Amino acid sequence: MKCSFFFFLCQIWSVKQDKCVYDFKEHTKEIYTIRWSPTGPGTNNPNQQLLLASASFDSSIKLWEVEQGHLLYSLAGHRQPVYSVAFSPDGEYLASGSLDQSLHIWSVKEGRILKTFRGSGGIFEVCWNKEGSKIAACFSNNTVCVMDFRM
Repeated sequence: MKCSFFFFLCQIWSVKQDKCVYDFKEHTKEIYTIRWSPTGPGTNNPNQQLLLASASFDSSIKLWEVEQGHLLYSLAGHRQPVYSVAFSPDGEYLASGSLDQSLHIWSVKEGRILKTFRGSGGIFEVCWNKEGSKIAACFSNNTVCVMDFRM
């Protein structure tokens, strides 16, 4: 599968059939980034479903279940555009960074915010370490912050 995005629309295409399989039309403004979960067949987490996260200028994140093509959660916790999302290595958490200077950690299973970290600049990138114990965030004020994450 491949994914393409045009303004407010995310599409899942079948490479084998060269056709669009699903149109995800839930965002109300441009999609800025997408991320595949580290789950599903062929991953270290094969018993969890494959998900796609899309982050948008509409300040929301959508979690899509891609095998059946439906929206699992619309994550609304940011007040400004969301520029970055990253799944934890086990696929249980999603980190999101926004121009609102906040980094949220979401439960993928529950679709809710578990923790919030505030910075002093918009967040343009978030990333987990391979163990899933730390999260790095890149802020617009030329700061990179590494946070300890333990649940």
